[in-house]
Amino acid sequence: MWNEPYLETCCRSALHRLKLSGNNGRPTGLRDDPCLRRLEGMGLARTDHNQRFAMTEQGHARHRTEILKLPT
Repeated sequence: MWNEPYLETCCRSALHRLKLSGNNGRPTGLRDDPCLRRLEGMGLARTDHNQRFAMTEQGHARHRTEILKLPT
C-alpha cells in the first residue's frame, strides 16, 4: 500500500539533482530551493553547516523507489 507523501514532478527532479550532486550537496538559493526545502521538511534532505543541501538515508531510499523504480 502506498503510504508516502506524493512528490510533485519538480520535487522529484530536485531529489534526483540532489542525488547527482553526491557528497558536495546543492547550495541554497538556487531555483529548486523551494523543492529542496520541501524535501527537507519531509526528511528526505537536510542542510549542513555550509548551508548546502544533502540527501538523508530516507532520501536515498525514496530516490531508489521513486526515481530509479527499484523494489524496496
